[in-house]
Parts: sequence; structure tokens; C-alpha cells
Amino acid sequence: MTTSARERRAIDAGSRIIVALDHPTPEQALALVDRLDPARCALKVGKSLFVRGGGPALVDTVQRRGFRVFLDLKFHDIPHQVAGACRAAADLGVWLLTVHASGGPQMLAAAREGVGDGPQRPLVVAVTVLTSLDAEGLAAIGIARGPSAQAKLLAGLAQDSGVDGLVCSPVDLADLADVCEPDFLRVTPGVRPAGSAADDQARISTPGDAIRAGAHHLVIGRPITGAPDPHAALVAIEREVAQALRS
Repeated sequence: MTTSARERRAIDAGSRIIVALDHPTPEQALALVDRLDPARCALKVGKSLFVRGGGPALVDTVQRRGFRVFLDLKFHDIPHQVAGACRAAADLGVWLLTVHASGGPQMLAAAREGVGDGPQRPLVVAVTVLTSLDAEGLAAIGIARGPSAQAKLLAGLAQDSGVDGLVCSPVDLADLADVCEPDFLRVTPGVRPAGSAADDQARISTPGDAIRAGAHHLVIGRPITGAPDPHAALVAIEREVAQALRS
């Protein structure tokens, strides 16, 4: 990572939680945003919300309310197209964006080049293995390695290609410790507080366990967004994260 990226990550470290705005409409997403505190979390805008009327206008609205935006569109295309998409995301002013590590080294390098070198450029993180995929799912698409072995291979590829970090399942973090530099950003979806439903996630962990295993940021959706009091749910997870950091 560049020096500015390291500095920004250090600043961001006080807010480890990214709330996933997985809502069907911008209006529903913004109703939740009104109940959250930008000092306590960043917000993830994914494909369905972005495409279903949210788009750049929603990103701008959320940022004007003080939230950092994780634009999770998982770009995966030829290098020229991905570079252009990342450049457009940089123009939106987002904090973090995703590409697929399986796009290969040229595509990853193009993504990093696309965001430029300005002090406020987005951080680029590469998705290793989706948390919905287990060994059987990988085998179905012709990948003989298990999820952790595949994540390890792609993490090394991502780091060598110059991006800022990766997205991985929390259960893969321990295996990645000997591949990734300490300051290589690790963002983990598939995080569920103890007792929460797994929903469509196959490989999950609690917030505290993910932090102890080396996660820098946790992406959490339904345990917060589906709670009767989203702010209270966020604060409870924040306490668990703080305790894990102390330990």
C-alpha cells in the first residue's frame, strides 16, 4: 500500500464495522441510515441497491450525511473496463471498493491504477472466495482446492498486484496470516453475532473471533439492519469488537 493508504487505514481503525445496506429501495436504505451514527460505522452499498435506483445519487447522499461508503460492486472484467469502473468510483469519492481477485494480476493492477494516487483515493480490496461458497460449491465450478487454500492463493496474488487489501471469510484469516503483510487490509463479511441466523452464508464467525483472527473491518448486515433497534445492535457489536481488540 502507499503511505497515504496506510495512514488512512490507521485513521479508519477506530470504526471497524461496515453496515451492509442490503435494502430493496433507496428509501428503505435511507430510513436505516437515519438511525445510525457515522462515527460508529461505515456503510456498504452493494449491487442490488446501486442498480435499483440508488446509483451515484445514493452514494452522494450517504456521504453528505457523514458516512464513509464501501462500494461493493465486485468489478470483474477485462483490465481496461475494470480500470474505467474504478476511476468512476474514485470520482464518486468512495472510501473502499471491491474487485474480484480471480480476475487475475493484470486486472488487479489495472484496478489499482484506475483509482489514481491522490491522498483521498479509494482503497481497492480484492474478493478472494465468496462466503457463500464451500468446497462443494468450488468443485462445481472446477476448482479442486478447498475454500481456505483458494483464498490463500488469491490473497497472495492480490498483494503482489498492488491492491490495498482483500475481502475474505473470517474463517480464512488464520490461514492468510503467513501470506499477507500486517498492513494488508482484511475486510470480512460472513460475520454473525452468537445466536444469529447464518442466512445464506456458509462460512461465518462471530465479530470477536474475526477481530482476534486479524480482521480490520467487519461487514455486517441483517443482524443490525433487521434488528428492532439497529443502533442498539450496532453498539452491542461494537462492544464485542472493543473487547476483542483489548484481548
